[in-house]
Amino acid sequence: MASAQGHLAGSAGRADDADGDAAPPVFRQAVEALRTVRLRPETEVEPTRPPQRLAPYAYALEAAVVQDDTDLADGRLILLHDPAGHEAWHGTFRLVTLVRAELEPEMAADPLLPEVCWSWLTGALETRGAEYGEPSGTVTLAGSHYFGGLSERPPATQIEIRASWTPREGRDGVPDTAAHLTAWCELLCQIGGLPPANAADPSVVTLPQRRGPQAR
Repeated sequence: MASAQGHLAGSAGRADDADGDAAPPVFRQAVEALRTVRLRPETEVEPTRPPQRLAPYAYALEAAVVQDDTDLADGRLILLHDPAGHEAWHGTFRLVTLVRAELEPEMAADPLLPEVCWSWLTGALETRGAEYGEPSGTVTLAGSHYFGGLSERPPATQIEIRASWTPREGRDGVPDTAAHLTAWCELLCQIGGLPPANAADPSVVTLPQRRGPQAR
């Protein structure tokens, strides 16, 4: 079970305790939902210091998909909240993410890979019933070739997904952040090469397992 105990970034530029009164009740409820999500055993989640200038209130998590002491993928998820609302968000909450994994060279050559990876994000959200709007983002492939003292290393390619979306708020003004976190972790598992929870669906495509960004 993943536990996301941590701190909230308050508008005063300091870290306020998650159980304190500085943050609005709807934001504290959204954070509390993140803390109680049950995730796959390969997924390790922990809180990290959130950015303090993107919104009046923020909460951040770091996660890694680990199998046999090897990191297959890693990422960061940030929950933003502006009680006054934000024109670009079309709401008072926003989720921002960065996901990374290393690819086998033959996979990196697939011209459809960026579209497939983006579909994993939207598909995971829809499968989990995590309602959202205003999605935006990029999928980037970065190749590394090594020379000199590092010339023995094989070429490496990393895929990186940067995205943000607005989670739909319920009648109480609180989005279902638990569903969004579960969907995001499923994206991490897919990009890390693990079969998704609905792997029996023949339409689901995953990357083959591979050695990730770093071994432990």
